[in-house]
Amino acid sequence: MKKFFTRLYVILIFILLYAPIAVLIAFSFNDSRTRAKWGGFTMKWYVQMFQDAEIMAALRNTLVLAFVSALIATVLGLMASLSLNRMKKRKRTIVLGILNIPMLNADIVTGISLMLVFIAFGQFLSQYGYTVVFGFGTVLLGHITFNIPYTVMSIMPRVQGINPSTYEAALDLGATRSQAFRKVVLPDILPGILSGFLLAFTLSLDDFVITHFIKGPGFDTLSTKIYTEVRKGIKPEMYALSTLLFAGVLLMMFGIEKGRNARKKSQQYH
Repeated sequence: MKKFFTRLYVILIFILLYAPIAVLIAFSFNDSRTRAKWGGFTMKWYVQMFQDAEIMAALRNTLVLAFVSALIATVLGLMASLSLNRMKKRKRTIVLGILNIPMLNADIVTGISLMLVFIAFGQFLSQYGYTVVFGFGTVLLGHITFNIPYTVMSIMPRVQGINPSTYEAALDLGATRSQAFRKVVLPDILPGILSGFLLAFTLSLDDFVITHFIKGPGFDTLSTKIYTEVRKGIKPEMYALSTLLFAGVLLMMFGIEKGRNARKKSQQYH
């Protein structure tokens, strides 16, 4: 009986998690624009999605923003993790505690704070004839800012697990510092770097609150685009786009898991 209830509990959890997504996928194939009735199976929303210039612009902005911000945040997070690892334990604990604050802070506080910083910076530059235009640049800086703590927390455990003897041995054998880092240290911390990048990419892809406060008129991501459409009714094309995004993330996760299993088998073989 205990085993039965354990399995039932797990099944209920998965139903709660994926039932809304299943409904979303079903409506993306509904021929009717209304969600009240089923109008038959159709693929037209997927076709019209690619023909909608506003949706494609929002999708392009979202993907470019997520990739660039995640890449920059991962590089900065890697540099910060290597620097923190060389600090004394007390100083490292204090800095890591400060890095935890943005993750525990409410998104609305971070969004308003960034908006005020950009406004103040714009007022300062206006004295010299320059202006700060809210748009891609401000959103990119905002996403990099809130992504850095997550990349540090993903990379730091890997950096702390490095055996310094292998790095020193590479130097003793004639390798330069950059060669020792690329061929000895980097392969050990690469899983942490990839997980940090994927986490930052997902957070940037999903963010709405911070983007809403620091974006300018005429610039939209998928989250802000959907928010503006909620008041007048979400287009069925958005259901199709959300389905494709879910499928893309699912395939990416399967690919990562397959690569991880292949790497484990290779390590066991060697």
